[in-house]
Amino acid sequence: MREKRLIVLLILLLGVLCAANLWFGSVQIPASAVWDILCGRECEKEVWRFIVLESRLPQMVAALLSGAALAVAGLLLQTAFNNPLAGPSILGIDTGASLGVALVMLFCGGSLGLTGSTTLTGFTAIIAGAFAGSIVVLGTILFFSTLVKNNIMLLIVGIMVGYITSSVISLLNYFATAEGVHSYTIWGMGNFSGVTGEQLPYFALSVSVGLAIAILLIKPLNALLLGDRYAANLGVNIKLTRNLLLIVTGLLTASTTAFCGPISFIGLAVPHIARLLLGTSNHNTLLPVTLLCGAVTTLLCNLICILPGESGILPINAITPVLGAPVIIYVIINQRKIQYFN
Repeated sequence: MREKRLIVLLILLLGVLCAANLWFGSVQIPASAVWDILCGRECEKEVWRFIVLESRLPQMVAALLSGAALAVAGLLLQTAFNNPLAGPSILGIDTGASLGVALVMLFCGGSLGLTGSTTLTGFTAIIAGAFAGSIVVLGTILFFSTLVKNNIMLLIVGIMVGYITSSVISLLNYFATAEGVHSYTIWGMGNFSGVTGEQLPYFALSVSVGLAIAILLIKPLNALLLGDRYAANLGVNIKLTRNLLLIVTGLLTASTTAFCGPISFIGLAVPHIARLLLGTSNHNTLLPVTLLCGAVTTLLCNLICILPGESGILPINAITPVLGAPVIIYVIINQRKIQYFN
């Protein structure tokens, strides 16, 4: 009963934050006008229709999807590695995406030549570079997962791969032009406003596939809570499950980083928020609550980012640590007292 009430409350909060993200912004638009635009009716100013449908709506949906994707990715990794401090960035997948973008922006001049007659430019080239970088790192981690059987050792391998990619990014920044470094730095701060209405279906599809596979893994995830030996006795293929978790995490993290930039602390902190609200680690309820909490958190962060109005939009990574870091500090200090750790 508690779980149902919590889910209903989160859905209501999600609806309120979605409405607030469409209503607030640098341009003041009456709530009645926003409603008329969403319903397809005529509005007082045509420019309001463009702002709501082409800017605020894609930004709101991108924030919602990113939060859900990163939160679920964090939950999968924390369960797979039995480590409360595991997150999407821990395996270096988002750093791989960052390396792909750095190569496009700093080394290739913002364009990516596929064939003699096909060249990707602008945001499309950035997305392609981010996905390529993520896939390379994910492939590297999957390769090492066949050699390293211990989860902690695989976690350390992921951290080392992340350090190597970060080093290459630093070298690219050192030799790049000031304009290229500035563009890359802005991208690295993260934002949801870069996703257009045309790109949104592709982003939604990749995230939806990842979330659907994660839902199918609920039973193996619950078995892993009891330990690898017990899970194996229950018929869970540990190696296959671990590889599937890595692939799903890679897909969710790569999709979000490619379209919105690296978003910090959501994947690390939100699963703990969900556990604290539920008081349980049962993935039957924990996974959907984590998904909703992730969406609510990123919508709240995005709302805070756009509140300055005419003064501009704050970078998303300037807000997420303020909300996420206290949660992690609380969890570390009170680890022995928190029910789901026991």
